[in-house]
Amino acid sequence: MKEQHKIPISKVQRAAKFVGTGAKMGGNYLKYYAKKIVDPSTDRESLDEANAADVYESLSQLKGSALKVAQMMSMDQNVLPKAYTDKFQMAQYNAPPLSFPLVVKTFRKYFGKSPEDLFDSFTSKALNAASIGQVHQATLNGKKLAVKIQYPGVAHSVSSDLKLAKPIAMKLMNVKGKDLDKYIGEVEEKLLEETDYTLELKRSIQLTKNCASMDIDFPKYYPEYSSERVITMDWIDGMHLSEWIETNPSQADRDRIGQNLWDFYNYQIHKLHTVHADPHPGNFIITESGKLAVLDFGCVKEMPLDFYSDYFKFMDIELTKKPIEFNALLLKMEFLFPSDSDAEREYFTKVFGDLVSLLCQPFSMSEFDFSDKEYFAAIYALGDQVAADKQFRKSNAARGSKHGIYINRTYFGLYNILHLLQAKVNTKIAVASMDRA
Repeated sequence: MKEQHKIPISKVQRAAKFVGTGAKMGGNYLKYYAKKIVDPSTDRESLDEANAADVYESLSQLKGSALKVAQMMSMDQNVLPKAYTDKFQMAQYNAPPLSFPLVVKTFRKYFGKSPEDLFDSFTSKALNAASIGQVHQATLNGKKLAVKIQYPGVAHSVSSDLKLAKPIAMKLMNVKGKDLDKYIGEVEEKLLEETDYTLELKRSIQLTKNCASMDIDFPKYYPEYSSERVITMDWIDGMHLSEWIETNPSQADRDRIGQNLWDFYNYQIHKLHTVHADPHPGNFIITESGKLAVLDFGCVKEMPLDFYSDYFKFMDIELTKKPIEFNALLLKMEFLFPSDSDAEREYFTKVFGDLVSLLCQPFSMSEFDFSDKEYFAAIYALGDQVAADKQFRKSNAARGSKHGIYINRTYFGLYNILHLLQAKVNTKIAVASMDRA
């Protein structure tokens, strides 16, 4: 992949890139409608593909928070058309890498030395490039290391990028600006944390220590070779999870890895109330010995205890059969509002009741088969149905607690990975933990 030799850093440069992207999208719409007049059978797929390519090209050059949001949206197949999710998935670990001179510049700024002066060897080309940083391989005293380097200017552009990206997001998701405002602060806070490599290093060391007893490998971290914009850790050999799945592993191995993932996430959520909130396949490795390894603790969500307690009350499959309790919880969790009309209350209670009934199924039995295609088809169908429903889309209020953004993302990501694995998982541990909460 072609290397990138510079990143737009100033607000003016980045704003110009966003404006240019919006203009390209406008041009694509004009072309689409012109074709539609000539040929009424023209479908929207060509428009989506053209816009997805233009948006991704711009975001990949900007890197940072805008590209990270695109990656987040690609994990949920109900948020964007398929053309966008297919393109944005590249942001997980296949973005255009930064050129080596810019990498050297970062090292000289934070260590006063080039990477060749710090390590015995250092790859000039990135082996992995994502939205906020890229990874190089180094060696030191016979040990292989992974060195993650943050792109220049990313940390200082988070807030302004989110403001600039908002009109594009409104167009892509077909929502009003005020419906996004409720969550912008939460997303901004998490993205700022992801650019704070000092915080990430601290969390990585703590979370791997807390989860050390699990049958999972974690890299060791090296504070002496880390800084505000660089993190050095052990290099773990193996295959990314999606690559490993393509080798057609046995069902027993799929179930074992799936169980390890389930236990890892539910231990964090129910015991630590702090969770690795970035569950995409690029953050998981299957080692040469067949063990699951977890990488990248940049995105971590700490749950307030009151939110945690209320959120997991939804996992009681009998709750929807208790309308008074269910409605009270919907109000408390901001899915319903006192200002709702009777018709709105009835409609949204039904929508969220259907959603809760579907999503809590894995928690309602001792073992759940994530290879169940009908189950996932039902989730996607409900998402499509709600997205197309005019009554849902005309609501002026963004519904749901802001704390749910990253917890929902975590579970949707986990469910999708377990579906890719076609794994059967014992969910007894999670149910027992909730009972004790």
